[in-house]
Amino acid sequence: MSTFVLVHGAGSGGWNWRKVIPPLRAAGHRVYTPTLTGCGERAHLNRAGIGLETHILDVVGTLRWEELSEVVLVGHSYGGNVITGVAELAHDRLAQLVYLDANVPRDGESMVDLMGQDPRTFRERAADRGARWWRRDPAFPDLPAAEAPVTPELLAPMVERGLLTEADRDWLVRNFVPHPAQTYLDPVRLRHPAALALPRTYIYCTLTGGPFGAFAERARIEPGWRYRELVSGHDAQTMVPDALADTLLGLLAQEG
Repeated sequence: MSTFVLVHGAGSGGWNWRKVIPPLRAAGHRVYTPTLTGCGERAHLNRAGIGLETHILDVVGTLRWEELSEVVLVGHSYGGNVITGVAELAHDRLAQLVYLDANVPRDGESMVDLMGQDPRTFRERAADRGARWWRRDPAFPDLPAAEAPVTPELLAPMVERGLLTEADRDWLVRNFVPHPAQTYLDPVRLRHPAALALPRTYIYCTLTGGPFGAFAERARIEPGWRYRELVSGHDAQTMVPDALADTLLGLLAQEG
């Protein structure tokens, strides 16, 4: 039996892994899906002081208080920054890192760096998105947001291509929330030799493109990586959950 800890992307939550959990558990494995502070059912905790370290410690806390070891730690999208930081602090609890269509920051890089944006421009954009969310849903405080939640229009191409059902589109739109902006500005630290030596895999969703294509290409050519692909848009855990689960289980079979 192995243990999976699945870390969601920006504005999402542990809820986003709902379709992947059953096949992993059916195969006999334990699965944990922590929700990062300020996201999902913890959206009411969103505040200006939440940074990347908060999210890293959210996951480290799960590892510690659930007394987990030999963990397959999976990060989706922004979750790549989080699991990279977790490896620095809790490498002794991890068996491998899996980047699912995720950012792969080097030591000292932030999300803003990876996006190629000026920090001041990013802050202005985040504040505007936070204000727009406030107007849309006054139940949430008017706080800076790194990303506005997804819209039906943004997901329409995936529905048209048959990669996403209308029901799943509506589910995603209902549950995404603004993401704490400071997490995009904070740099990742990855210096411990044991963290750097952890086995790692990149799973590229081939219909995504953008910066994730660049991370995938790095994983294809740099030593120390395993590389896998899924024919999917960015949210593979919703679009192709069974194929994703099979890919994760395949990584267990190929350990060592």
